Amino acid sequence: MGKIKAIIIPGNGDNNPGDKWFPYVQKSLEGLGIVVANNKYPDPMLARKEYWLPFIKEQGADENTILIGHSSGSVAAMRFAEGNKILGSVLVSASVSDLGNEDEKKSGYFDGPWDWNAIKKNQKWIIQFASVDDPYIPIAEAREIHE
Repeated sequence: MGKIKAIIIPGNGDNNPGDKWFPYVQKSLEGLGIVVANNKYPDPMLARKEYWLPFIKEQGADENTILIGHSSGSVAAMRFAEGNKILGSVLVSASVSDLGNEDEKKSGYFDGPWDWNAIKKNQKWIIQFASVDDPYIPIAEAREIHE
């Protein structure tokens, strides 16, 4: 196995690598010797699949990579794992539907069914964080992903 890498994938509209918990995670992982990509993403307001999935690949995502996604970034991580081998993923506030949000509909992530078998088969593990009082993502979304 090669050197472990991690790629942080923000949610749409959140394109500042210095915001939220991203710097803490980056510093903690780098302290463990993991190379971390915590970059600005193209098309930050809509986070469209056509731009984000190739960008994740360009950052070097491969079978030695952990994808750490927040909100729309979690959705991108799941869609990336459908067609690419990765080490594992950390999903924070992930969803399986566009939640009736027009911007989420435009992203392209929800245009087809989920291939849950491929998502599981293409990585060794998945960690999921969700909250019953998340004001944006209903807990039912996380529970569906868990199932």
